[in-house]
Amino acid sequence: MTLTEKQIAEFKQRLLELRAQITHKLEGEQEQVKKPDESKGYSQHQADEGTDDFDRTITIGLTAHDQTILRQIDRALEKIKEGTYGICDVSQEPIPIKRLEAIPYALMTVAAQAKLEQRRA
Repeated sequence: MTLTEKQIAEFKQRLLELRAQITHKLEGEQEQVKKPDESKGYSQHQADEGTDDFDRTITIGLTAHDQTILRQIDRALEKIKEGTYGICDVSQEPIPIKRLEAIPYALMTVAAQAKLEQRRA
């Protein structure tokens, strides 16, 4: 099924909004990770320091995930410019509209995504 110009414009708007949200979130998380912990000192318990380090590690992991999504959003926006949005990068088959509604930055069909993930495992 070919997407209409109106649908593509709506997906583009959603992608731009998602991109802005993730970019804003990433900026805040990166500042938080970079900021020295002012509360650290001799009076703080080692377990508290361990918890802080764990929280910082979680934040770094989430930041990496968000950066991956941001790259997918950028690729989806690029595909809109190319006129190939909604077409699987692997199989060249149309990506079902329901999938795009759920994940507007989807670059592959579910089948192509599953094959890719099986190869990685």
